[in-house]
Amino acid sequence: MKKYIIATACVCLAVLTAASFLFGFWSRSPEEGVLKVGFVYAEDESTPYTRNFVQAQRLLAEEYGDQVEVLVKSNVLSREAEEPLRDLIRRGCGVIFINLDTEIPTVLAREFPQVLFCQASMPTISMEGQAENYHTFNGEIYQARYAAGVVAGMKLRELLDSGAILPADAQVGYVAANDSAEVVSGYTAFLLGIRSVAPEARMRVRKTGTWSSYSLEKQRARELIAEGCVIIAQHTNTMAPAIACEEAAQSGRRVYYIGYHQSMMDVAPSTHLVSLRTNWYPYVSGVVSAVMKKAVIEESVPGHAHGRDMSAGFAQDWVQLLELNKQLAAPGTEAKVNGVIAGLKAGRTEVFRGNYTGVSTTDPADVIDLNNGYRENEHSSSPSFHYILRDYITVEN
Repeated sequence: MKKYIIATACVCLAVLTAASFLFGFWSRSPEEGVLKVGFVYAEDESTPYTRNFVQAQRLLAEEYGDQVEVLVKSNVLSREAEEPLRDLIRRGCGVIFINLDTEIPTVLAREFPQVLFCQASMPTISMEGQAENYHTFNGEIYQARYAAGVVAGMKLRELLDSGAILPADAQVGYVAANDSAEVVSGYTAFLLGIRSVAPEARMRVRKTGTWSSYSLEKQRARELIAEGCVIIAQHTNTMAPAIACEEAAQSGRRVYYIGYHQSMMDVAPSTHLVSLRTNWYPYVSGVVSAVMKKAVIEESVPGHAHGRDMSAGFAQDWVQLLELNKQLAAPGTEAKVNGVIAGLKAGRTEVFRGNYTGVSTTDPADVIDLNNGYRENEHSSSPSFHYILRDYITVEN
């Protein structure tokens, strides 16, 4: 009899443990409705990139109050992401937002079907065959790049028309992390926005080989400025290019800057024209709302659904232009860019179209004629345009 009682107790304990884990995403009882939400970052708030995502995390906490409990893992290396993710699961997270480049969440999603894994999309991860609780998302940032390009183009137009620079001097510099489609799509959209106003413009791209290196980003920006670029933009994670532009301006160089992830008005007040960013909050908030309502994410969150992958642009506020520096921007810029954004929202403006020929970054035989147009983010939230525009863009390491 004693053995039977002990065995029964063990079984009950095991059942209770399993039940506790199964419903672990409630930090209290389900009736109280406290949802634990995890966030995993490759960096921390010292970089504008992660700071931008943290804004969504904080807005979530403010909006939902004691309905959610937010747990955070920062400075997580991609190859070491498994343990931080497992820890969030052990601590009861029912939803985890992942903003780093790793395939580990796709593996854990199969092991923990009761947890929703929502990861910023990566071109290396196909959704085919993934677990039903694995989702991806991204902003259609090419729209904001194009609009920011119009701001830069208006400034170039002003400089050209006033005689401050000659057409040969209409050089744009771009500090790029790498030659991924995400980066190529972004700087191409940026240049096309510029050339819609100042067709004299040409672009020089200088790569760092990494997403986040303050010293390399500053070095590349300084090189581009020294080579005569009067507009500098970036697709990297730190504020180093902004600081390089400000330092150059203080020493007498004519240069203007387009920021990324956050406004750089305080960092570069005499060069910063405007910044752009992905607004992660509509998706983050929408997912949490869907979970609380037991609804399907892609049917509840406004945007473009590609299966369990989602993207959106200006129309759904997933991408934004931040404060325009009206002291530096060319006259008429605000009205011009507002019209461009309205066109993008309505679908009237085609970004990747024009009398341009592009060559693939991976296959020289793969050539595209943009007279036929190219629709970015048509099938995926991960950008796919990977062609270098002949005669207009020069890419260097």
